[in-house]
Amino acid sequence: MNDQKHIIIFDTTLRDGEQSPGASMNQAEKLRIATQLELLGVDVIEAGFPAASDGDFKAVKKIAENLKKAQVAALCRANEADIRRGWDAVKDAVNPRIHTFIATSELHMKYKLQMEPADVLNQAVASVKLAASFTSNVEFSAEDGSRSDPDFLCTVFESVIDAGATTINLPDTVGYAVPEEFGKLVAYVIENTANIDQAVLSVHCHNDLGLATANTLAAIQNGARQVEVTINGLGERAGNTSMEEVVMSLKTRPNFFTHTTNIDTTRIYPTSRLVSMITGILIQPNRAIVGANAFAHEAGIHQDGVLKNPMTYEIMKPETVGISKNNLVLGKHSGRHALAAHVRSMGYDLSDEEINLVFQKFKNLADRKKQILDEDIEALINEGVLRTSEVFSLEYIHVLSGSTVFPTASVQLKIHGRLVQGALEGTGPIDAVYNIISKLTHTKSELLRFTISALTEGTDAQGEVTVRLKEDGVVALGKGADPDIITASALAYLNGLNRLEYLKANPPKEEAVL
Repeated sequence: MNDQKHIIIFDTTLRDGEQSPGASMNQAEKLRIATQLELLGVDVIEAGFPAASDGDFKAVKKIAENLKKAQVAALCRANEADIRRGWDAVKDAVNPRIHTFIATSELHMKYKLQMEPADVLNQAVASVKLAASFTSNVEFSAEDGSRSDPDFLCTVFESVIDAGATTINLPDTVGYAVPEEFGKLVAYVIENTANIDQAVLSVHCHNDLGLATANTLAAIQNGARQVEVTINGLGERAGNTSMEEVVMSLKTRPNFFTHTTNIDTTRIYPTSRLVSMITGILIQPNRAIVGANAFAHEAGIHQDGVLKNPMTYEIMKPETVGISKNNLVLGKHSGRHALAAHVRSMGYDLSDEEINLVFQKFKNLADRKKQILDEDIEALINEGVLRTSEVFSLEYIHVLSGSTVFPTASVQLKIHGRLVQGALEGTGPIDAVYNIISKLTHTKSELLRFTISALTEGTDAQGEVTVRLKEDGVVALGKGADPDIITASALAYLNGLNRLEYLKANPPKEEAVL
């Protein structure tokens, strides 16, 4: 049914990736990521779970209406209400897909669904038939497929293909499988599903044992032709299969895999950074492909080898994944056009209005920092364009601190357009800032995590602060950057509070787990 050497990339960053604790995104942020995923060359974008909330429905619908090439999928449980809601969200897409699922493992059927296998089979078939009445692009997933009885799995797959499913998905929902076992299961399904030639076999792996990428590659070797992945491996618990790891494994080892994708690998790094900035989830330095240390060489023998021939210790070039070696450094005398050109070279497609916003912040930063590097510009884009709509914003901050005085912070905020100000003490300068912000905003969030990192080298580097906040059972991440670390801390805290406000106004009703 499809080119047996081509692997379909199905990205679920906006659905499964968003289920990472605190990673919820608003509509504008989701559209920004979806647009970047389309530029990256992703074949199918799972834009969300429309039945989960009105906010998710609106975001999926907006993405469906705006993308020009990629298929847009809506996830739906195997019931009529979800499927009709999902179709309403994606029907205006260039190529809409309904993705419906139900659990097939004995454990899930007995304890979660409390249904007999025959009833699960009938519900799966009925749901696919309904979805197929709206579109010929229907995907069916067998939740907890890796722990399901293989013969029952094949029976379900054969039945839903007859009912109109054109993609069948075998998920390792809880990350339990190991590569050899999972590869054999994929091969068994292909061999024992009579009409498998009428559908694409997909896999969706989780990383609970750190084997998601290995399991996905094993599945490809055994006949899977769609892989469900996320940027930076985001997702429930330990995350999903990492898109960048799978794609670069195929590209770097063509002598072994002999498979291709439509991914423009030079956009991988910018996309990774964009997702990190929007979600506030940091990329660990030693992460494969996109980590800060992925192409760094500390050991002398490695440095010597790389200087003589990069292939001695680099199995791929940094430029291949979009890590620029452009030494252009922007400064206070750089103009708007120079900035716009450089932003485009970094992989960002900003409007004139957005460039103007970034340029204003760029000029302000250039007065305080001699050299502005790519990491600084990414932070400015986050501040000027991608930031969550603000209920709370910082107008000014003044902190008194030192070894002989008690730390005190004076802060002025704008809340719903109204200026408020005040001052409070704390055990340290940042604690003082957070105390007064909490008082002025009338919030009682709990600070679960506080992280500081430098965006670039040098004593004038911008500090990037990430916080994790919890209030009324809702968790949100906040991020801020500034050469002044106390200001960066205030921006991160306010960003987190704004995200909490968004989540409280748009509470998810359900989460879907594959």
